[in-house]
Amino acid sequence: MRGIFVTGTGTEIGKTYVCGAIARYFTQKKLSLGYYKAALSGADCVENSDAGYVRKAGGLDEDDASLLSYLYSRPLSPHLAARLEGRYADLGVILKAFRSLAGRYDYVLTEGAGGIVCPVVYEKGRRLFYEDILKAMGLPVLVAADAGLGTINYCVLTCDYLKNRGFDVRGIILNRYDEQSLMHRDNLFMVEELTGVKVIATLAEGAKIPQLRGRGLEEYFADVSAC
Repeated sequence: MRGIFVTGTGTEIGKTYVCGAIARYFTQKKLSLGYYKAALSGADCVENSDAGYVRKAGGLDEDDASLLSYLYSRPLSPHLAARLEGRYADLGVILKAFRSLAGRYDYVLTEGAGGIVCPVVYEKGRRLFYEDILKAMGLPVLVAADAGLGTINYCVLTCDYLKNRGFDVRGIILNRYDEQSLMHRDNLFMVEELTGVKVIATLAEGAKIPQLRGRGLEEYFADVSAC
């Protein structure tokens, strides 16, 4: 199995939309892709959640249990939603679910919640962040970002944070990208200049498939071995 982890520069930047477009790309190329998200909040069922959206967008053949391990209904940070609902994520459960996809798919796409500094459990003597999950999975990272104003700062901070913790940042995907916008074109240039990370694809507003800027997306996935 080959895998990759998608994080965002923050919440509401279209990370799940980007994941849906990646899933659709794999489906159209008839490549075997599974999707997984460890924990999310703000949905009443899997079908109405980020995970349900990616499944539908990509036409993936996965049941609810393999898509998502922890679902919280309150639209809060996962750690606070978990506290209020009295159900806490367990890293062992998450890794078991992730590993179970290895025998079923050639590629696995997994997604974080919000930005990379997202607490999933934050209780006395018990803490779990999405970066802990990423480290345990042993995956490289794609950073999803909005193409608009502020993205230079957000991309630099996110990439620097990941690199300083030893993560392999494979690329950036800019969402809501308008090739006719001088600001968007300059943002793309500056993001690459200041992060040293290539913008591997862009997504125009409403686009269904990423516009590649070089290699196919499947080439950024890496062999899964650490978990």
